[in-house]
Amino acid sequence: MVFKETRFKLKDGREALLRSPCEKDAEQMLRFIIRASGETDYLNMYPEEFADFTLEQETSFIRENYLNENELMIACFVNGKVAGNCQVSFHTRLKDRHRASVAIAILQEYWNLGIGTKMFEEMIQIAEKRDGTRQIELEFIEGNARARRLYEKMGFRITGIKPDAIRLKDGAFVNEYMMLKRL
Repeated sequence: MVFKETRFKLKDGREALLRSPCEKDAEQMLRFIIRASGETDYLNMYPEEFADFTLEQETSFIRENYLNENELMIACFVNGKVAGNCQVSFHTRLKDRHRASVAIAILQEYWNLGIGTKMFEEMIQIAEKRDGTRQIELEFIEGNARARRLYEKMGFRITGIKPDAIRLKDGAFVNEYMMLKRL
């Protein structure tokens, strides 16, 4: 699915661009996710887990998202650089096609500038327009208070906990929380 380009102002006055990444963005998108996963323990993978991930695989992933009517990836560009990305995935089976899942990642240097709020507004609006979609779901890792505040601000509420779902490098186990927003 393709997202129509949208420009908006960041809280610091800079202009940002939201758009679907295209194949020419593959290298930058891959560098982005590796960097973002190294800046926080709150994403699902560590940077070294991308070691075997190739540029061709990222290009293919972007192409598949672009062509798939049930997947939408949106990247945020600031001064031509990827600052964040998000994805909404629409479930397609008969029993769960009323559901959509969302995920988001933003580089630390772009935190608290309004990117997360803007990306969530867009994802929610897209889900609301999708015939039959009644709820949006996400997960977050225990301790990620910043993300939790954003999700609650956007109308998500905790619906469950997966105890000890995540094991950090230091050996500590943390819970994963499930959240839902009804449309």
